Amino acid sequence: MTNVFIDGQAGTTGLQIRERLLAREDVTLMEIAESSRKDPEERRRYLNEADVVVLCLPDDAAREAVGLISSNHVRVLDASTAYRVAHGWAYGLPELDAHQRENIRDAARVSNPGCYPTGFVLLTRPLVDAGIVPADAHLSCHAISGYSGGGRRLIERYQARRAEHPESLWHVRPYGLDLKHKHLPEMARYSGIGRAPVFSPMVGHFAQGMLTMVPLHTDTLGDGATPETVHACLEARYRDEPCVEVVPLRDDETLDAGFLDPLAANGTNRIDLFVYGHDSQIMLVARLDNLGKGASGAAVQNLNIMTGAEELSGLTL
Repeated sequence: MTNVFIDGQAGTTGLQIRERLLAREDVTLMEIAESSRKDPEERRRYLNEADVVVLCLPDDAAREAVGLISSNHVRVLDASTAYRVAHGWAYGLPELDAHQRENIRDAARVSNPGCYPTGFVLLTRPLVDAGIVPADAHLSCHAISGYSGGGRRLIERYQARRAEHPESLWHVRPYGLDLKHKHLPEMARYSGIGRAPVFSPMVGHFAQGMLTMVPLHTDTLGDGATPETVHACLEARYRDEPCVEVVPLRDDETLDAGFLDPLAANGTNRIDLFVYGHDSQIMLVARLDNLGKGASGAAVQNLNIMTGAEELSGLTL
């Protein structure tokens, strides 16, 4: 039995983690009474009595929570951006390489990956490792996410817009135009390219779902790179990964009159990888639920690895 305390369980990610753990017989959820939620000493007690603390907090609050943990037996899984490239923290992407599950299993501190980086890294890292994408490549990444990725305040804004102005929804809105998105450091490090891509994220007027796209010119890649060799590389890398589905090359059956649905992986911990293109250009696409494999589902997957439970317990593919 593992005692788990979710610090920040009232937020979007925390609520979904809690939902995935409630029916588990191998997990006991430690929950502070509503009347004591703002009591700092009560919070400190819970942070130090749990076997695993899951932090679903803003970055500064996550750092504060870690600073309150004095017990050596407490392990931490942080869902914020605070520690994703920090020394001493394992990056919680089991599919990253052949050793990452072991790193997560043995770590006292694990940082859950971001939703956009999950797609970007899983698309590019095998290609960098295989020499298809140069390690110093200049890459771009375009992505669209459901508005739930922005947390409670953004959810409330989009829901209010739908209620008050259904005739004038915010269909697609680019943001991060200062090119300083908080996910860039982990995208650079864990893709293996060592530099941040030019990243253009967008929010769509749908609650959850995500597409992450990476365009490539074949004349900038390793010798002989084609859509076929890129697809074969991804397929070989993820053949035994239960949460990664490499869709057949140029798969038209997935498309709806030529359009790719960003919502089709919702409610799952699955990420779908696509390869499209021709002799001179390739488009890589990842599709995932930004609240599933992009957040809460990934956290439960990491928690399972950390505690020795069956890796997909509480998850849906």
